[in-house]
Amino acid sequence: MNDFVLPIDKPVGPTSHDVVARARRALHEKRIGHTGTLDPFASGLLLLCIGRATRLAEFLSGLPKTYIADIMLDAFTDTDDRTGRRIRETDAWQSIDDARLRDALAHFTGTIRQVPPAYSAKKVGGERSYRAARRGESLDLQAVEVTIHALRILEFTPPLVRVEVDCSSGTYIRALARDVGAYLGTGGYLQELRRTRVGRFDVDDALPLDRIDDPATVADHAVSPLDALRHLPRVDVDAATADRLRHGQRVPFDGPLPDRDFVVASADHLVAIASGRDGVLHPRKVFTES
Repeated sequence: MNDFVLPIDKPVGPTSHDVVARARRALHEKRIGHTGTLDPFASGLLLLCIGRATRLAEFLSGLPKTYIADIMLDAFTDTDDRTGRRIRETDAWQSIDDARLRDALAHFTGTIRQVPPAYSAKKVGGERSYRAARRGESLDLQAVEVTIHALRILEFTPPLVRVEVDCSSGTYIRALARDVGAYLGTGGYLQELRRTRVGRFDVDDALPLDRIDDPATVADHAVSPLDALRHLPRVDVDAATADRLRHGQRVPFDGPLPDRDFVVASADHLVAIASGRDGVLHPRKVFTES
């Protein structure tokens, strides 16, 4: 299989770009991208799209995510994580009990508005926020709507709290740590972060980065394009219809069609990502057989 999705367990240290660069060398493939950045200090699940599967990235990047986060409640930092300079240190965490912590986490569960960290890739006026922050300047970062589906306490050993976070794509866990600390009046920043799930993908099934030079191990972890899109509705067609769709043609279809983008498959191979209107298949992206 030349075109596939590869779940990687990224260690602490390398950037997401470093992981892509290493994969390009190991797999001898230039067409590799990822579906969601992990900061260097963070570890966990990173989905790589290999070969023509890079065209799937837009359908994977928006999947919900799960993290395990260690939040320190004794200070803020200028980066909202442990790599930054500690500012506004406090001992107010000593008065935080379990009930007050649960109240704070409940406050941030659901759909909330979140200001991205100053050290983030968000653009304001065409400039990345982190570049301005490194110059000691601040950009007017606007709050964005994100959804925290669940916040579970795994451990509370003040001033550290370990939580598991189920959230929408685009959520900054660093900003969540900062905002929880501000709500409690203690300060808050991320000490550790590990991404454990992206959609149906689980880090327990991911390839450790140090095994990426082993072709057999890579093959064992490779996910076919069709399997990678299991979160989308699926419509199966015969070979003749598949051939027409692969040539970009709209094809009448006698059967129910989903009211959202869906996968078209034939003989268990990905044919297209399509939409359906008035009983007609409209191919959005087509995939030729390898």
